[in-house]
This record gives sequence, structure tokens and C-alpha cells, in this order.
Amino acid sequence: MGTATTELGLPPRVTACLFDLDGVLTETATVHAKAWKQAFDDYLRDRAARLGEKFVEFDPGADYNEYVDGKPRYDGVRSFLASRGIELPEGDPGDPPDAETVCGIGNRKNELVLELMKRDGVRAYPGSVRFVEAAGAAGLRRAVVSSSANCQDVLEAAGIADLFEARIDGIVTDEKHLKGKPAPDTYLAGAAALGVEPAAACVFEDAVSGVEAGRAGNFGHVVGVDRVDHAAALRGHGADVVVDDLAELILGNDAKDDSASGDDAPDGDAADGGAR
Repeated sequence: MGTATTELGLPPRVTACLFDLDGVLTETATVHAKAWKQAFDDYLRDRAARLGEKFVEFDPGADYNEYVDGKPRYDGVRSFLASRGIELPEGDPGDPPDAETVCGIGNRKNELVLELMKRDGVRAYPGSVRFVEAAGAAGLRRAVVSSSANCQDVLEAAGIADLFEARIDGIVTDEKHLKGKPAPDTYLAGAAALGVEPAAACVFEDAVSGVEAGRAGNFGHVVGVDRVDHAAALRGHGADVVVDDLAELILGNDAKDDSASGDDAPDGDAADGGAR
């Protein structure tokens, strides 16, 4: 399998691929960012009016990437509110979307995501589909690892559910009481579901919290996918290589950073194609 994996831009030791969903496989990261912005802005605007404070809107770029991207929904709420010095009651997962609780705001965000996906549909990245299909043809095991409780619905809507052998999503995370990213628990569960050791698996992530999870779990390789121009952050937090699109790994485009020189390839592995 070594030759097949190197043709996919991966070290020979890799026998399994663990893919994040939003922003890696499907163009839903922007949908999540829009939903987070509306949910937080509605709350922040109302809070500012009640307390006589200045309204400072949620930044769908910086705030999204720093505080919520890749994290379980309620963790994202806590993280962003803490950045604004706001502490709310935890509430209950059954809270209505207008409740002034962590769960209430998270539920409002999920309500908005579902509305946006129903209205606009879900599209998979063609380059990602091509890579996953090539990985399957090469005999690599494949799983989706996502913090989203809507993961299966998104995969089916995008028409790619049958490309994966296992799924670790928000529902599984709750059932098994796994810690969300940046903890490695969900990716470790993904590797276990495929019957491989972490050292033989590659993590594909577009979120800083996700590449941190890949590094914390001592996975064999971590590929960062840069959709929002934060390649340096992905590298700094644990990505071995960064690409704009997974198809670059197959095409073997010219490398864009030092990792392509082979200096970072351990144990004599080939340098990673398409690196950035």
C-alpha cells in the first residue's frame, strides 16, 4: 500500500483516513459561520440594548475560526461568550432557541443551520470527493469525524454517505461521552472504528481545533485544509502539510512551504505533495 499512499501525497505508513466534515468534505463551514453570526448577533444586540452597552457584532472570520470552528456546538457557545466576558447558565439541551442559556443559543444556531441547508442545499467539494474515491480505490479505510449532530443528514444531502465506512459525529460523541476537539477523543474513536492505530491514520482538518486534536492524538499524519486563508495557523497548531484543496495531494502540485522539502518527513517517508 506504500506506493498507493505516496501517490495520494501521504506517508507509506498511512492505512486509514479520518475526514472532518464541514469545510473539508462539504461547503457547509460558511453555512455554520452565517448561522453562528446570526445567533450571536441577535443575542448580543438584545443584551447590549438591555444593559445599555455598545453592540459589538460577531466576526464570522476571526471569531468563528478562533472560538467555534470544529468544536461541539455548546463548547463553541461557551468559548465565544467567554471571549466577551459573558457567562450564562448552562441550561438544558431541550431549552427553546430563545432561552438565555448556553444550550438555548446553541439550539438557535442549529435551527438556523438547518434552515439554511434546507433553503440552499449542501454541496461537496469536488476535489475532496475525488480524493476520497482515490483513497478507497487505493485500499485505505475511510471515516468521517465531525462535531455536528447533523452529520449523516449532510452526507446524504451531499450524496457522499456511501464513501465512508464509519462515522463519528455529535450523536456518537454524546452517547459515548467523548470530549470534543481540540481533545483527540473523536478522532481516536474514528481510528478504533476502522480498526487501525492512530499512528497509521491521517487526519484531514480545516479547523485549528481539529489539527490540534490530530496532533494531540499522535496520529501518523495531519493534513490542514485551508479554505479561509489561515494556513499559518493550521501549520502552527499541528498540521504536517496544508493544502487549499485535497485534489492537490493527488495532482502533486508544486509545494508551497518548507515541509515539501522532505525535512519533516519522519522515518525516511517521502515528502508530502501539495503542501503549503
